Amino acid sequence: MEQQPGKSSRASRQWSSGSAEPLLPALYARFGTDSLQLQGTADGIETVWVDREQLRGVLWFLRSELTPGFEMLFDLAVIDERHRRHREEQPSSDFTVVYHLLSVSRNADVRLKVALSGDSPAVPTIRDIWPNADWYEREAWDMFGVRFDGHPHLYRILMPPTWQGHPLRKDHYARATEVDPYSLDQARQEAEQDALRFKPEAWGMARQSDDTDFMFLNLGPNHPSVHGVFRVALQLDGEEIVDAVPDIGYHHRGAEKMAERQSWHTYIPYTDRVDYLGGVMNNLPYVLAVEKLAGIEVPPRARIIRVMLAELFRISSHLVFYGTFAQDVGQMSPVFYMFSDREKLFGIVEAITGGRMHPSWFRIGGVAQDLPNGWDRLIREFLDYMPARLKEYDDMVLGNRILQRRTRGIGVYDTGEALAWGVSGPGLRATGLNWDLRKKRPYSDYDQFDFEVPTAEGGDCYDRCVVRVEEIRQSLRIIRQCLDNMPDGPVKAHHPLTTPPPKDRTLADIETLIQHFENVTWGPVIPPGEAAVNVEATKGMNSYYLVSDGSTNSYRTRIRTPSFPHLQMIPHISRGLYVSDLIAILASIDFVMADVDR
Repeated sequence: MEQQPGKSSRASRQWSSGSAEPLLPALYARFGTDSLQLQGTADGIETVWVDREQLRGVLWFLRSELTPGFEMLFDLAVIDERHRRHREEQPSSDFTVVYHLLSVSRNADVRLKVALSGDSPAVPTIRDIWPNADWYEREAWDMFGVRFDGHPHLYRILMPPTWQGHPLRKDHYARATEVDPYSLDQARQEAEQDALRFKPEAWGMARQSDDTDFMFLNLGPNHPSVHGVFRVALQLDGEEIVDAVPDIGYHHRGAEKMAERQSWHTYIPYTDRVDYLGGVMNNLPYVLAVEKLAGIEVPPRARIIRVMLAELFRISSHLVFYGTFAQDVGQMSPVFYMFSDREKLFGIVEAITGGRMHPSWFRIGGVAQDLPNGWDRLIREFLDYMPARLKEYDDMVLGNRILQRRTRGIGVYDTGEALAWGVSGPGLRATGLNWDLRKKRPYSDYDQFDFEVPTAEGGDCYDRCVVRVEEIRQSLRIIRQCLDNMPDGPVKAHHPLTTPPPKDRTLADIETLIQHFENVTWGPVIPPGEAAVNVEATKGMNSYYLVSDGSTNSYRTRIRTPSFPHLQMIPHISRGLYVSDLIAILASIDFVMADVDR
């Protein structure tokens, strides 16, 4: 029975960890209480400080001995604590390594923290526990200088190999104006060129046998199939792939560093540019995390408007995927039709928000403005138009026998492999696992909508496309419910920390006018604390982990994107296949390089 969106209570929107064995008693029984310390956080995620010596043991226990265990290393991040003022009830630490684990069996998270001191902090690697820790550890070393003992390839991953320093440390400059102008003399140019020289052994490649030599193909950094600036170094035996090593970082813009210099409010447009096909979907986890820190309750109408706009952008992103997926395996026509439909959708987005790809329209506490007159007619026309087009695309693309032969049985992985590598979204559901945060942990009143979670069984390129196509239909279904059940009321919370804050009394008393001026000029002061919010974005699970130090900007902003772990899996699913198969695999992943590099 379909419920009316916007009518649920705050309690009904909370998720439960189910009937699994309680986590903390199991940890205490196994490791005692001396080496574990709890920390309260605004997001309610169980957060436990662990001694460095116990770290691997605790992580192994949570992954392999606890029943049910934590199948996924969801994220690994670092906090430079040296300038932080509000660290009540936390151990002394110069650098803190944060491990965020996820269990689909428990529908639960746990956050482990390790306190490190000194200018050269180190912890043991956990690549043998979760394979996707490889890139996360390299990123932590690159950005913060944290060494992971036992990691075989601890090289720069986002920054150039000649970069000096670790950019996310607090003592590293944030603007080019803080350092001398860049210059490139002959000696430096030669050094930079030499640093770019391809050395196979440094990438972990090995000779196939003593009597063979390397044969390499550089796919990218500029290549039609990689949809951005991305390179895959291929080691080949003829057309067969012996090894494939992704090379990322060409699109890195310091999105997390920029959060430290922007106010909470003015950082919102930066989030649009992460998954630049996701539009306001990128705003959502960020503003939800800030609202959790500030204790802001968003009005029902604003919540449903957010859902409607987010699902419109899910359709937009999937149309880009659908067309380019077909194009990459040799079918040229569909992309033109699908981009034409995407333009119709952008016309609606522009009429509502004033922007198209990057409207930056969500606000802390709600949305920028109410829906304009006639919004319902535009939405209804699009909803009536798209189903027939999708049926036509099914016949044109999914029913095409050549496309089926190019994609079925290619790039296969099962549910266990997907979880171990951090795969989420359609790529995970294509393995048969019904896991969608909109159902498992409803946010923004998604629990009040009637829709299905599409899954497939094969876990190959074709199934990853099938899932996304069906998600378009389900998004249309959700949007129609928004249209038919849009609640009345305000579109922004009546709370002093909303942005911009309520304006109704600014002309009545000077205190309100001053407060409004300060919040607009410098931004709101968000209470000290930590919160992470995860949403089901267009390409998988997207999370913002925010640390506030009681200031007008973020002390630490960690952006966990789905595309980063997805690309890390490329070698695992492409070895033994052909170069043409790799093109189909890249197309089926549906990545955006800004989502990878940030």
